[in-house]
Amino acid sequence: MRWEKIHQAVQESMIFENRYTQYTMETLRVGWEQLLTSINRTINEVENQILTRDSKGISQEQLTEFRSSFNHFDKNRGGRLAPEEFKSCLISLGYSIGKDRQGEIDFQRIVSIVDPNSTGFIQFDAFLDFMTRENVDSDTAEQVIDSFRILAGDKPYILPEELQRELPPDQAEYCIQRMQPYSGPDAPPEALDYMSFSTSLYGESDL
Repeated sequence: MRWEKIHQAVQESMIFENRYTQYTMETLRVGWEQLLTSINRTINEVENQILTRDSKGISQEQLTEFRSSFNHFDKNRGGRLAPEEFKSCLISLGYSIGKDRQGEIDFQRIVSIVDPNSTGFIQFDAFLDFMTRENVDSDTAEQVIDSFRILAGDKPYILPEELQRELPPDQAEYCIQRMQPYSGPDAPPEALDYMSFSTSLYGESDL
């Protein structure tokens, strides 16, 4: 490097003090190595984020949003969130958590998922896994609703005969047995609610 050659020339000229700078050659070498290490670490982090994004099937925008929110509430910059920080992070991303007793029960269930060993902290990888599942489940539920809406001819409900006509017998029977009656206006008595059924498939219900 150029500054190494300059240093060598200075040494050969028997100049051992420089009143114009407080930095020694050793200081510059250490700083340079630290810079290279930082650059390599950043490259590795970016490559890992790309691999994570591709393997989890989320967009770069989603990954950036999740990372930004996590870092915002990671006040200690320790790469992990305390439960209350985690709750605030979820709320900032639009996740609904009730303030009543049921809301606290639901939140503790989520904590048990992202912190199964009860360490008291949520790591970013566990947080990202949870948010990825939530987004995938949401997208899938919407896709199922859209499919039923097509079968129902854009009606907000579907009839048993439509299911029997469009689906294999075992699948039609499964849906008919588990769909709740549709309670909207102007619907025949046998109308079934495919929206709540689709949502339940990716929620808490055992159906």
